[in-house]
Amino acid sequence: MATHKHLLLGLCLLLAPDGASVAQFASVQPDSAGMSAERLDRIDGMIQRSVEQNEIGGVVTLVLRDGWAIYLKSFGMMDRRDGTQMTPDAIFRIASMTMTKAVTSVAVMMLYEQGNFLLNDPVSTFIPEFKDPVVAVADSADSRSYRTVPAKRQITIRHLLTHTAGLTYYGGLVHDAYREAGLGHWYLGDKAETIGDVVKRLAGLPLQGHPGEQWQYGYATDVLGYLVEVISGEPLDSFLEQHIFLPLGMRDTHFFLPRNKARRLAPVYGRMDDGSLQLRDSTSTTPFIHGPRVCFSGGAGLLSTITDYGRFLQMLLNGGQFDGARLLSPKSVQLMRVSHFHDYPRKGWDFGLGFWVLENLGEYGEVGSEGAYGWGSAYYPRYWLDPKERLVGIFMTQLLPAGDLNLHRRFQAMVYHAIID
Repeated sequence: MATHKHLLLGLCLLLAPDGASVAQFASVQPDSAGMSAERLDRIDGMIQRSVEQNEIGGVVTLVLRDGWAIYLKSFGMMDRRDGTQMTPDAIFRIASMTMTKAVTSVAVMMLYEQGNFLLNDPVSTFIPEFKDPVVAVADSADSRSYRTVPAKRQITIRHLLTHTAGLTYYGGLVHDAYREAGLGHWYLGDKAETIGDVVKRLAGLPLQGHPGEQWQYGYATDVLGYLVEVISGEPLDSFLEQHIFLPLGMRDTHFFLPRNKARRLAPVYGRMDDGSLQLRDSTSTTPFIHGPRVCFSGGAGLLSTITDYGRFLQMLLNGGQFDGARLLSPKSVQLMRVSHFHDYPRKGWDFGLGFWVLENLGEYGEVGSEGAYGWGSAYYPRYWLDPKERLVGIFMTQLLPAGDLNLHRRFQAMVYHAIID
């Protein structure tokens, strides 16, 4: 951690309703960390206005610089039905956010460091159902139908990490085949079968592109989650718990929520076409509490708090270690956060091993730093890490659909505008 003049220390201590007291981060006044308290306070007004205008229900935000917590605040209501206020220890469905995907990608890199494989090895070495993949190609006589051709190459572990394996969530030529196989949605935690069963069924479907040639977002990280199970011999939930969550002190991160924490789970609201907010998923019905609890989705299945996930992200920013626990080598983290695929569909961004990487600030066209990396979630949370500014930012909420609301991106810009040193 950097040393600053007039360092004022506090401790962000969250006392959870289930009785767990967890010290999360030491805190400092923003100016001691080279940031403007006045400019950070502008964020309060922006988010509060969005709450008051019923654009969003409740939000929790966290900014870390040099490992110090300089901005941890909650806004609005967790549950609009009874007026329960949002609190910093709220538990969120983090879905993809490459939040779940980043955790699974780190687990894969941990196994890589143990010498189990090289990233360019075929995944069929470990999951033989992916041997001899085929690719769907539009039938020239009928653009709605397709034929299959042999894939030009095998799917590698690196293809899965970069979302260039030809696997999507649904849509495209093989949309109907995906639906018939029970793969019509990104969330898998409501299935009464293992992730291995799901992945083996997925392996029997045509790819939507030749491996290595196109960035296509989809089930690739769920395949990686099953790969972790095959190589480690442990269920994915157990592997993550023992090798990532416990070492990092992430006590509130789960695939399925213990029932004594149910009241901390934020309901999901959605922005409807008429501008109203409507309840979309509540604690009384959500599969995250009431589901079969057997399918561990490495692509979009985790729940977490903002401070739990902050510990995970600070580990990455620190080059693979946090609070005495080393998960990865600095070289592995370096490899994850460089560009591996240039034809990512958003200007200025490329894709690394598990998240976007900002490669060209001018093409991106907003404030930031080249080399920053991160991702977002279907439920609207967003995170990013900035090695140049030694910064972690997290925006947590539960909003699906979100419409055209860009509040999380404005939050990110305003954090950058608060940097003064």
